[in-house]
Amino acid sequence: MSPAHRTILHVDMDAFFVSVELRRRPDLLGQPVVVGGTGPRGVVAAASYEARRYGVHSALPSAVARRRCPHAVFLPGSHELYSEVSAQVHEIFNRYTPLIEPLSLDEAFLDVSGATRLFGEGTQIARRLRGDVHDELELGCSVGVAPNKFLAKLASVEAKPRATPERVQPGPGVVEVLPDRVLEFLHPLPVSKLWGVGPKTFEKLARLGVRTVADLAALDERTLVSSLGRASGVHLLALANGQDDRPVEVDRAMKSIGHEETYPHDIHELADLERELVRLCDAVSARLRRHGTGARTLTLKVRFAGFHTVTRSTTLVSAIDTGPEMVAELRPLLRSLDVAVGVRLLGVSTGNFAERSQQLSLLTGNPDEPLRSAAAIDQIRDRFGASAIGPASSMTAKGLRVVRRGAQQWGPDQDRPNESDAAR
Repeated sequence: MSPAHRTILHVDMDAFFVSVELRRRPDLLGQPVVVGGTGPRGVVAAASYEARRYGVHSALPSAVARRRCPHAVFLPGSHELYSEVSAQVHEIFNRYTPLIEPLSLDEAFLDVSGATRLFGEGTQIARRLRGDVHDELELGCSVGVAPNKFLAKLASVEAKPRATPERVQPGPGVVEVLPDRVLEFLHPLPVSKLWGVGPKTFEKLARLGVRTVADLAALDERTLVSSLGRASGVHLLALANGQDDRPVEVDRAMKSIGHEETYPHDIHELADLERELVRLCDAVSARLRRHGTGARTLTLKVRFAGFHTVTRSTTLVSAIDTGPEMVAELRPLLRSLDVAVGVRLLGVSTGNFAERSQQLSLLTGNPDEPLRSAAAIDQIRDRFGASAIGPASSMTAKGLRVVRRGAQQWGPDQDRPNESDAAR
């Protein structure tokens, strides 16, 4: 279907993580609730609209959030639970169209152009979808309806509830940008609303006298290109005129698989960090195998006590997918760094995916042995759970320290023991 005749929805769940938590804690309804890392190094993952009245928002350090709203209820996040609920939300999306592009656990684009004869116009589909999500999952969402993805995302922002210091104001829930009223909707908005307008670009535009999208649309292309460069200038001018021809991408290519952890206290000993490296590589390699792929590029991320962050990467001739192989490649990169100052975060990520190939060798013994061992570990975990087996160096007096996807997404929790002590 031609871009001019598309009907695109952008569905954004309202305070998703908090809303999921409130289903099992209805006693907290109407109170300022914050989900995220509860420790001093944690960050806010989501805040209820009541908490937003006090200036609490996602990505804010938890310590700052506590100062702004001392009476807020802080809850640790559960990435596993949110993933399960997100899958349930997507089951509802699939009733209306198979053309779904997930952006995160709590938002997605839907191309419903081919569903309007069956379910009605875009706004009718949006309202039906919102009703299904509310009635079946007890969750709220806001929906933007527009001829393209860019406008649909802007419209969903206008559909959301608003939190002011005085009160929480419900949003309309559904906002539509009609094809013949695109510029009427778009041009009064501040130019910072456009994709690609970060702080530096905003400063350059301000020097040109640009404050609103209309100001940008009125600029000559040569002037904009000379200030921002051709790619950025042409891109922003198209958006300022409501133009966005990108289709909804159903099968988005996976770019990376990784995991990182922030520690409650800095780790100063290389031996402790190497044990952490083993844990991370074991977990990341297991995810590679679940996706049926190997990785040729491995990246080590280290954030020091002073927030200085370094990354070191290596690219291999052949893809690998086992923990010991990854450790063998990344350990030298870790040892090349001076960690005495203290490390607050360690991460491992993989990319450049390819099918694993195994080369036979007369010198290294049976080349299939690491693969058989990894397969056996996967089978044990599938049957008995992630904590049933793991690296010996990850054992503590309290049991195996399991890496759980998303568990450290918002920083370590307050009651979590010192990771470097637990590794000993």
